Amino acid sequence: MAQHLIEAGHELYLYRVKPASAHLVDGGATACASASQVARSAEVIILMLPDTPDVEHVLFDEGGVAEGIEPGKLIIDMSSISPLATKDFAARIEAWGCDYVDAPVSGGEVGAKAASLTIMAGGKPEAFERAKPLFEKMGKNITLIGGVGDGQIAKVANQIVVALNIQAVSEAIRFSRKAGADPTVVRKALLGGFAASRVLEIHGERMINEAFEPGFRMRLHHKDLSLALESARLLELMLPNTAMVHQLMNSALEKGLGDTDHSALIKAL
Repeated sequence: MAQHLIEAGHELYLYRVKPASAHLVDGGATACASASQVARSAEVIILMLPDTPDVEHVLFDEGGVAEGIEPGKLIIDMSSISPLATKDFAARIEAWGCDYVDAPVSGGEVGAKAASLTIMAGGKPEAFERAKPLFEKMGKNITLIGGVGDGQIAKVANQIVVALNIQAVSEAIRFSRKAGADPTVVRKALLGGFAASRVLEIHGERMINEAFEPGFRMRLHHKDLSLALESARLLELMLPNTAMVHQLMNSALEKGLGDTDHSALIKAL
């Protein structure tokens, strides 16, 4: 995603450059010693981190973004985190006179590389319009869902649908194999009917071939379902099938599958 922004002519400042991202510095980006240095240097600050506490740490702890911002800057959080915490973070940042947009994504590593991510945004319309030209360099399906936090709500909904679809495809492939049919041929037939889906297309093939190198890690999807269930608890809402898949992912993590692709859920079954 950062590479696409560089190729579009943007000047990037990066915090926590790792060996896998060192090529971005070679391509013209500037490595910074802290998140606050990024915030002082850039007009727009983009975060993409694993979980809610990570975002809070990078925003507000010592050396964080809040130390380097000034009125008029735009903070975009593209992590997948708690909708309620997002509203709190936004209020704290907006108190400094800055704009805040939450913009989690769907599409995985493939979508990131192809600049075809689905981006679900929450924030004030004027802040979204300011961010949209950057989103257009990273994604294709870009939607302002509503106010701050609504992007996170849409992402949680997305993760519910994907998780339940992965479970359904896993069960169908296991059933086909155990019943004596070739799951490769079954999958091909199903892709031509009403059961067709991106999960069946991409993850179905992963499951048949047992190719579980991560496009999206199991432990991150497990975290997203935890967000769904915690939000449901606060809303006094029942999500029985989400809870069931969450338990299957608990089993997968117990089996040491946390850093495999989430399609490895079939191994938990």
